Amino acid sequence: MPENSTSSSGSSGSGSSSSGDGGYQVTSSGTNSQGNHYCSRDYGSSASNSNSYHYSNQDGSYYYSNPNGSTYYNSGSGYASYSDGNGGGFTQSGEQKSSK
Repeated sequence: MPENSTSSSGSSGSGSSSSGDGGYQVTSSGTNSQGNHYCSRDYGSSASNSNSYHYSNQDGSYYYSNPNGSTYYNSGSGYASYSDGNGGGFTQSGEQKSSK
């Protein structure tokens, strides 16, 4: 499941974490002029996808390319797709329900 993240506009540099996924180095992150956030992380050579990243857009859509090789996209309006990196996954479509 994607994690929530925050960013400073135009930031880049490195950081590290010892989260459950193992350590990583932030290779770049920031927010573009349209207010869309991105973050790229290097998980090292032992990860299936050592240079994973995610982005989230002002329209509510977001995409994750994960260190285990999986990908996840959510349109923010009811469409979602997940690939496990080995040919499996799912697609879900439908209208987003408004909360009252």
